[in-house]
Amino acid sequence: MHKRSLILFIFIFFMGFVQGQEIQARLSVITSKVSTQVDKKIFQTLQTGLTNFLNTRKWTTDVFQPSEKIQCSFLITIEQDMGNNIFKGKMTVQAARPAYSTTYDSPLMNFQDDNLVFKYQEFQPIEFNENRVQGNDPMVGNLTATLAFYVNMILGFDYDSYSLRGGDMYFQKAWNIVNNAPDGRDITGWKSFESLRNRYWLAENMNNNRFALIHDAIYSYYRSGIDVFFENEDAGRSGIINCLNFLNSINSENPNSMIMQFFFQGKANELVKIFSKANAEQKSRAKELLTRLDITNTSLYNKELK
Repeated sequence: MHKRSLILFIFIFFMGFVQGQEIQARLSVITSKVSTQVDKKIFQTLQTGLTNFLNTRKWTTDVFQPSEKIQCSFLITIEQDMGNNIFKGKMTVQAARPAYSTTYDSPLMNFQDDNLVFKYQEFQPIEFNENRVQGNDPMVGNLTATLAFYVNMILGFDYDSYSLRGGDMYFQKAWNIVNNAPDGRDITGWKSFESLRNRYWLAENMNNNRFALIHDAIYSYYRSGIDVFFENEDAGRSGIINCLNFLNSINSENPNSMIMQFFFQGKANELVKIFSKANAEQKSRAKELLTRLDITNTSLYNKELK
């Protein structure tokens, strides 16, 4: 092959690889609570490395066009330097997906994980092997395992929002990460007994047949609701009412489950805008369901959906 043709081939191949990735992630590391004795440059290096890890790794076997990439953000707040290059903090994960034929992005995930602890030395390789989650050092592997867990959860919710049970493969991958998660004295978030709302319960709920209707709810909310709302508001509201009915059934049989709280985080303002101009029957039904299911935002619904 001619040298120039070879270079062109490599360029096209590389561009196809980059454009084929599934997510467009923004990742920030906040260090305002960390002692000034720590060289803050290490966190800039970490931020760059993790951003590349998220955006260049191939997470599925599907090909995504640039416009199809899932928009998401990861905010890591370092709260404590525990010594020996070990840091403790929290991670906020947000993701959205576009409404069909619009420029509007609907919240897909908005969650704060308070159980982040990891070890990092500047310029260490940032790696993840889904067949060997823990790695050689659990403290090192915990950070990428946590990121990979949430990427798969994002993929699961996104695929579920376009086709019924479309995200099963990725929810199962997240569950596999939980079952093979790093284990150590200060590592938390992966076990059932540590909390009622952590990575374990999120993945468990999404893979447990007791919560099977959550997949119907996600599909109804986005594909039968958000995606048709801007062309036919009544039809869109009906799709979201169906979603709320599914969630009500789940809540009746599994009260106080994590997935119920998780689903509504970041959606309250969107739901108010959707139902504030609904007819009396739809508004009344939405208010009844929302004040029952999303207790955190009851006062907002009572005020805005009169």
